[in-house]
Amino acid sequence: MNSTLNLPKSLTIFGIPVLIIAILALIAKSSFFPLNPDSLSIGITFDLLIIVPLVYFLLIRKTAIPKTTIIFFLVLGMVVGSVILPPQNQYYLELFKTWVFPLVELFVLSFVIYKVRQAVKRYKSNQSSFVDFFTTLKNTCFEILPKATVIPVVTEVAVFYYGFIDWKKRKLNENEFSYHRESATVSILITILFLVVIETFVFHLLLSQWSTIAASILTFLSVYSGFQLFGFMKSMFKRPILIQDEKLYLRFGIMSETTIELSKIKNLEISSRDLEFNKETRRLSILGDLDSHNVIIQLKEENTMTGLYGFKRTYKNLALHVDDKVRFGDKINEAMQQVV
Repeated sequence: MNSTLNLPKSLTIFGIPVLIIAILALIAKSSFFPLNPDSLSIGITFDLLIIVPLVYFLLIRKTAIPKTTIIFFLVLGMVVGSVILPPQNQYYLELFKTWVFPLVELFVLSFVIYKVRQAVKRYKSNQSSFVDFFTTLKNTCFEILPKATVIPVVTEVAVFYYGFIDWKKRKLNENEFSYHRESATVSILITILFLVVIETFVFHLLLSQWSTIAASILTFLSVYSGFQLFGFMKSMFKRPILIQDEKLYLRFGIMSETTIELSKIKNLEISSRDLEFNKETRRLSILGDLDSHNVIIQLKEENTMTGLYGFKRTYKNLALHVDDKVRFGDKINEAMQQVV
């Protein structure tokens, strides 16, 4: 299976189905359609809903593109059919929307849930091997979902999982390090969460005098933000910093993460000295100046850090907080000496 697609192949895969749809649209709007509307409408509907997705499937079956992306062309076919076909000629299109498409949605949803459940089971059975739920979930969703949707979906699932499902206390292994116990991060997040609750109550009372709907929308958004913040905070307890396989896995819950090859570390400094933060020197924490650091890692070359919803930033120097900073420094130095 090809892991990547070059530009010409990508144009072919997506261009051919789009070209077929364009041709069908031209036929529906041509002078030939009124001469035989019933037969042509049946043919166009069949092509939009069956042939186009089938052609797309045949084009992607030997590529790394998730098969679930077929749904995009199925939905596109329904939308185009609703636009180009006269209302009186949409009988079979409406039948498909009413009876077939809900079954397709149910199948895809069941498939995604099945894959996620398998990922969770695999995660639980491999916890002794330091397999991370968030990482496992991402890898699974990259296999079954369109790439653009993976990070938002994974983030929402992870927020719910860490916030409301995973309550089991996590015992750190020898090569794992916490970063939330000695820092002010958790206190800051709890304070922000408390402020969200207070402001939600106050603004709901004020807005309800003007508009009940506006007050309800604000309350929903605030409660949703509070749930997310709670999940973000709890994920810090479940995703420790990890040294394994000649790599350093740095995490700040599910809010930011980066992987550093030990051979690429130029210097590790146990220090809380002030730094000038810029494109080359960054914090692992997303809280900026509100948070502190006690470890500074300097790299030999530029590396990438991934933030919320897949936002990426480059860095060469990274400041972070580690609760047991001395043991962390010793462990890094020990591991670096073993790197060939």
